[in-house]
Amino acid sequence: MREGSLEAPTRHPLGWQDADFYHEKALFDELERVFGICHGCRRCVSLCDSFPTLFDLVDESSTMEVDGVAKADYWKVVDQCFMCDLCYQTKCPYVPPHEWNVDFPHLMLRAKAQQFKKGERKLSHKLISNTAMQGKVGSLPVIAGAINAANRNTGVRKLLEKTLDLDHRAHLPEFHSDTLRRRDHGRAPLEASIQTAGPTLGRAALFTTCYCNVNTPDIAQDLIKVFEHNGIPVRLTGREACCGMPKLEQGDLDSVDKYRRTNIPQLVQLIDAGWDIVAAIPSCVLMFKQELPLMYPQDADIQKVKQHIYDPFEYLVHRHKAGLLNTQFKNELGKVAWHVPCHQRVQNIGPKTKDVLSLVPGTEIDVIERCSGHDGTYGVRAGTYEKSQKIARAAISRAKKAQADYLVSDCPMAATQIADGLELKHGETNPLTLLRKAYGI
Repeated sequence: MREGSLEAPTRHPLGWQDADFYHEKALFDELERVFGICHGCRRCVSLCDSFPTLFDLVDESSTMEVDGVAKADYWKVVDQCFMCDLCYQTKCPYVPPHEWNVDFPHLMLRAKAQQFKKGERKLSHKLISNTAMQGKVGSLPVIAGAINAANRNTGVRKLLEKTLDLDHRAHLPEFHSDTLRRRDHGRAPLEASIQTAGPTLGRAALFTTCYCNVNTPDIAQDLIKVFEHNGIPVRLTGREACCGMPKLEQGDLDSVDKYRRTNIPQLVQLIDAGWDIVAAIPSCVLMFKQELPLMYPQDADIQKVKQHIYDPFEYLVHRHKAGLLNTQFKNELGKVAWHVPCHQRVQNIGPKTKDVLSLVPGTEIDVIERCSGHDGTYGVRAGTYEKSQKIARAAISRAKKAQADYLVSDCPMAATQIADGLELKHGETNPLTLLRKAYGI
C-alpha cells in the first residue's frame, strides 16, 4: 500500500442525489474513516480550525484514537470547515486517485447537507447566507443608507449579535443603492474588432455577482474599464441569481439547484452567441468551474459554462500570450503585497494576477499565500469571528513585514479582513483597481 501520492488530484462527483448521501450511519462511518486517516497524518494542522479541533478531540479522548471520540463531537469538526479546499488541493497526500480516496471538504459538505436537511443549521446562518435577499433589501435607496449607518452603530451591532449571530466587532460590507446594474444601464459595449486569444473569444459577459452588484460596484466598473481598454467588449449578463456558494457552504443544496436553474440557461445562451463569461469574485468563478460541474457531472450545459468562465486575470494572461494585452502603462505601482484568495488558488490557474501586475514598470509583487480566515459568513459570525481573526494573523503578519505601497486581494472580503489589522499607505485593495490605476484610465 502506498504511503502517499504525487499524482494530480482527481475530484469525484459529489453524488448528492444518491440514496445514501443523506444516510446518517453511512455518513458517520465515512467521517470515522477519514478522521482516522487525518489523525495519523496531521499535515493540515496549519489550515482551518477543523483539524486542530479534531486532533484535540482525539488527544483528549480515553483511547487517544478516533474511536475514543464521541460521535456527537464530530459536528465540532464539521462546523469549523469553511470549504476553502486547500487541504484537498495543497496538503492531503491521500486524495484520489489514491486508494484511500479522501475528500475532506466534500465530506464536510455532505455532513452540513444532512444537518440542513434535518433543520439543524441555525436560522441566522440561513439568513446571512441569503445574499439574494440582502441585495434586494440593501439596494433600496433609503434602506441602503440606513443599513450602513446601523452597521456603524455599536448598540445596533450588539443587538445584531444577539439576533443574527453577527459579531459586533466584525467588518460588514457597505450596501449601495447605486448598484452596478443601475450604473451600467444604457452603456453600450465597446465596438471593436474581435480577436481570439487561446481559448478566449475576445468578448466578455460579466456575471456581476451579488457582491459586486450591491456591495462593491466600483470593482466591477474597474474590470469593465480595464477590459475595454484592452479592446475587449464587455456586457453584463441578463437576469442572474446568486452563484450559490454561500448556500453550498451551509449545505443548502436545494437552493444551489434553484440558482442553477436561473443562471445556467442564460450563461449558455451568451456562450452560444460568442461571449466568454468572467466574474470578479473568485468564489463565484470556482462555483461554476468546480462545484456545479461536480454536482451535475452529466449536464452538458454546466460543463460548457465550466469551459467558458474565467478569472479576470486568467483572461488577461491569455490575451497577453497572444500579444493582445495593452502594456502601455502610465503609472508605476511600487511594492504591492498581493494576497492570493483560497478560492482562486484552488482553481489551479497559477498566479495570474501577479503575472499581469508584474508587467507594470517599477512594480514589485510580494505574494501572500496564507488564508485570510474570512470565507464570507465564517469571518462575521459571533461563534467563529475570533477563530477567523486567529487564522488571519499569518496573512496580516506577512503584509506588515512587506511594508508595501499597496495591499490587494482578488477577494474583497479577504482584503478587508487583512487591511483591518494594518495602517495602509493607500486605500486601493483590489488588483483590478490597481491595474486601472496603472493604465491611468
